[in-house]
Amino acid sequence: MARAAALASCLEAVLGSRRNANRVFEILEPLLEEEEEDVLCAARACSRLFGALLERRELFVGRLPAEEAALADKCGAEEKYKMWMRHRYNDCVRGLAGLMGHGAFQVKELSLCTLMKFVELEARYPLIKVEWKGSLTFPRELLKVVVDGLLPLNEDASLLISRFQEYMEYDDIRYFVIKAVTESIGQVMQKTKERPLPFYQQNVFSLISPINMPNKECDMVKFMVKQDNWEELKVSKLQLPTGLYKKVLVILHDCILPYMNEPTLMIDFLTVAYGIGGAISLLALNGLFILIHQHNLEYPDFYKKLYSLLDPSIYHVKYRARFFHLVDLFLSSSHLPAYLVAAFIKRLSRLALTAPPEALLMVLPFICNLFRRHPACNVLVHRPNGPEDMSEDPYIMEEEDPSKSRALESCLWEIQSLQNHYHPDVAKAAAVLNQSLSEIEDDISGLLELSAYELFDKEVKKKAIDVPLEFEQVRGLFGKKNDIFAEHFTLD
Repeated sequence: MARAAALASCLEAVLGSRRNANRVFEILEPLLEEEEEDVLCAARACSRLFGALLERRELFVGRLPAEEAALADKCGAEEKYKMWMRHRYNDCVRGLAGLMGHGAFQVKELSLCTLMKFVELEARYPLIKVEWKGSLTFPRELLKVVVDGLLPLNEDASLLISRFQEYMEYDDIRYFVIKAVTESIGQVMQKTKERPLPFYQQNVFSLISPINMPNKECDMVKFMVKQDNWEELKVSKLQLPTGLYKKVLVILHDCILPYMNEPTLMIDFLTVAYGIGGAISLLALNGLFILIHQHNLEYPDFYKKLYSLLDPSIYHVKYRARFFHLVDLFLSSSHLPAYLVAAFIKRLSRLALTAPPEALLMVLPFICNLFRRHPACNVLVHRPNGPEDMSEDPYIMEEEDPSKSRALESCLWEIQSLQNHYHPDVAKAAAVLNQSLSEIEDDISGLLELSAYELFDKEVKKKAIDVPLEFEQVRGLFGKKNDIFAEHFTLD
């Protein structure tokens, strides 16, 4: 309490008379102390002091000369005071930036909020000279200090970043945060020689992943400071660990590509991700689909790579719905060769032998739709005598090239096996291929997200049906005589 009272008295003196300007050091010095409460009191005093000076326009505006040069200059006392106090303001900003790495979260939070208060005030009362109409007056450098504090290299800052999210409601804050993050990534990569920094990468993702940019310019209505000049947004790339790769790819097609002036800049990133394999390749499909269909990306051997992604995990990964939705789109063209579609049908059928029921109820209608689109593949179903004519299945499961898999020479004995599946709905879905398929495709959109829980819940809620066990209903143990017997002898 004594420290708080002393700082309040000092603050009143500095704001009351310029003769007491040197007492500003009494407010700045406690920022470096170890006692948490003293640091908090100093940060609050700094907030009030420099907030008032910004509003009073008592800080130097423009390119700030070095402190020694400013004092030696022949400018007037008013100008020298503003330059000197602007240097003290810079000392305060550096101190608060350092406190964003303090051990106590309360200190971090107060430092962040104080710096963002200064950002708002500098946006309203710029310390940058307007040299021409339309020049930027947003305090980009100060916001960059904040962003750097939110992205430590060796510490998880997710809690502090979550506190910062309220400021991301402003369209200009979001824009300049992305610019600052882009710059930070470049600096860190150069400094660390592109070595993986898990904490830093996770912090970057935590900061930018919630950003939801508006779809139209007319939707951009909330600004901390209105700007007429917007610069081109560029997205940088860096090598990511597996976990972060997945998180980035999940949001890439919705939250990043639509807002890039040059989405083709992501071609290398997506093609590398597509080549990694496993779940990362599955997630890269979304971005590649956009680039292929909207930006004329040519990807040699695309279907060969897509075919190689079909492994037992596709029926179990949590991205199953997204993957099959995209595969459905990629196989929708009627111009695809029959051998290619047949290879996909055969591989999906083979993998279905070990798939869970909820996946089978999705993939069986999916396969039926492929037959509807590509009638040339019907030979897989209507081959005379089916498997009986074959001493062995000619299909080569291990072949990565669908053109060499010999799928068209095979038949779908796998689907025939599934017609004896223990789950009656699966057996019924597999039996559809025994009949002539209708021309109208099955809507599989509602089946893509089907889970084992939903399947179980559906079975549990089924109403029990009374099944008659005899042709004639029995009226008693001894038939009609039993009724007479019951009339004479009753139990009390």
